[in-house]
Order: sequence, then structure tokens, then C-alpha cells
Amino acid sequence: MRDDNCIFCKIANGDIPSKAIYEDDLFKVILDLGPATKGHALILPKDHAKNLFELPDDTAKQVLVLAKKLGKQMVDKLNADGLNIIQNNGEAAGQTVNHFHLHLIPRYENDGQHILWEPKEVSQEELEEIQNTILQ
Repeated sequence: MRDDNCIFCKIANGDIPSKAIYEDDLFKVILDLGPATKGHALILPKDHAKNLFELPDDTAKQVLVLAKKLGKQMVDKLNADGLNIIQNNGEAAGQTVNHFHLHLIPRYENDGQHILWEPKEVSQEELEEIQNTILQ
């Protein structure tokens, strides 16, 4: 199913031109217009899902297989030193387009990007409380 008001639905289904590096019946993979690094690409499902939680399980399985395949190809062909695979859910997590997409970001030594976080200290008691909350 498509959302006619969704820019990623329009791109994934060919209504808006893009620089695609892969396409099949379920996905279109495009180069990001505002890349973090050389080769930064987005895996876009052709069917609309707002985020990971709305993505059908079969599609979720297939997207990771595709990420593995294309990620290796990108690292090899672009001579990258590593790869970030990033998926954001919700505005607070950095999602700017409400259509599930997976970022493939080739990484290069000294590329100037800092796609990391500052580890915080946490006590065993806090971990246990969080664990119990999640498991309830």
C-alpha cells in the first residue's frame, strides 16, 4: 500500500527521480541527497510503513538481508573502512520522514562523522529496574 502524500513512497515507486543503486519488487535503494559520507544510501520499501513498528515482519526480515548484501558491496567497491546501518523511529530518535527507511553509511577513517553516543554510567540496581519494567 502507498501513501500518496509520502515523498519516500513517491521516490520508491518512481514518481520522483532518484539515483538508485538497487531495485526489486519490494525495495528501491537510493543515494541520499544529503549524505553523511560518500555512498550514503537509503533502503526504501515500496509499500508504506511509518516506522519499524508498522513494518510487516516479512519485509523486516528481507530488509536486513538486503542491507547485508548491499553493505558488503558498498564497502568493497567504495573502499570503505566500515559501515553504519542506522534506522530511526520517531522524531526524538532523528526520524525526519515518516516512511520506514534504513540508512547504509559507508565509513572512512577520518571522515569527520560522529555517529556514536556517549556511554552513561548505570548501576546494577538501575539495570535490574529497567529489565523488570521491560519484562512485565
